[in-house]
Amino acid sequence: MKHKPKRIAILLPDLAGGGAERLSIDLAHEFTRAGHDVEFVLMRMDGELLPEAHESFSVVDLGAPRARQLPMALSRYLRDERPDALLVAMWPLTVLAPIGRAISGCRCRLLVSEHNTLSVQYQTRGWVHRISLCLSMAVGYRLADARVGVSAGVVHDMAHLSGMPPGEFHVVHNPITPRPEPSSQSMASVNALWGVETGARILSVGSFKAQKNHPLLLRAFFQLSGRPNARLMLLGGGSGEAELRRIVDELGLAGQVIFAGFHSDPTPFYHTADIFVLSSDYEGFGNVIVEALACGTPVVSTDCPSGPAEILEDGRYGTLVPVGDSLALFGAIESSLSADHDSDLLRNRSEDFTPKIAAQHYLRVLGMTCTSSLT
Repeated sequence: MKHKPKRIAILLPDLAGGGAERLSIDLAHEFTRAGHDVEFVLMRMDGELLPEAHESFSVVDLGAPRARQLPMALSRYLRDERPDALLVAMWPLTVLAPIGRAISGCRCRLLVSEHNTLSVQYQTRGWVHRISLCLSMAVGYRLADARVGVSAGVVHDMAHLSGMPPGEFHVVHNPITPRPEPSSQSMASVNALWGVETGARILSVGSFKAQKNHPLLLRAFFQLSGRPNARLMLLGGGSGEAELRRIVDELGLAGQVIFAGFHSDPTPFYHTADIFVLSSDYEGFGNVIVEALACGTPVVSTDCPSGPAEILEDGRYGTLVPVGDSLALFGAIESSLSADHDSDLLRNRSEDFTPKIAAQHYLRVLGMTCTSSLT
């Protein structure tokens, strides 16, 4: 039996260019294709992806930039608009939104999702923060109708922190939208940026923040002394860039490391790289790994919690190395550059993470059967 179209609201802090925001827009398009109406509800009207969202969806500004303002602002929105379902991503929104719904009296289905292993993300905050994290999750999660983690590791972390049975959670892997083949012009432009022929082009994509551990990658790259034509391209930006540039200068790698900046479509970079490397200390999932696989680009990744091992199936589709081990990372990079790779196998693996598949899972968890092209 097919359900009537529903109104689905997606709550986010803003529409910055991060992974959770990107996947929310991708899911929204799939929900629309399935016959549902989608609206973005933001704590603040801001972010690089805001213009894109405005093109296809209604966007509401709650005018609540601070977390403590969210429950009352959200409750007013829910009382006025009465959506059928509310999707909420990222703590503390995932524990504050259930309070806002309870205040509103709205009976919409509420699904909360986490996109990182919070116990690792906040491990340096001290015991007071840890207690507040656990207590808030224990209460907030129980007030929600459904709870989702983007990997099995994230779900395990959510269950442990909240004190809830793992069976109360669902794993829904992040959706990655297949991108069109890059134009010959964009390929030529990126090829020129590399400045060397193929053979030892190493790419990393991600924000310059501590979680991504780019210094580890730089130390591993430094050991590739036997490949003078090797190049490491860092795609991204962030507050840590100055420190990374300092390390590059300290290691004498200024001529071999390329800071390419942020690019909304990294596809031509994946296509022109020989391998992709993720050096993170932790991840919720690892979207960039799937992006690399979709381009047939071999992957080397730290076996960090959580996601890379699930995506790469414990090494079947790429190489996994211990977290924080620059020597192991160097060895894996060297071996991967010298090995033959089955690009078709990698591309086929990426098709397991399409937005259509993820949307089906979300709708099923929400109790909404597909009404259109998702069926």
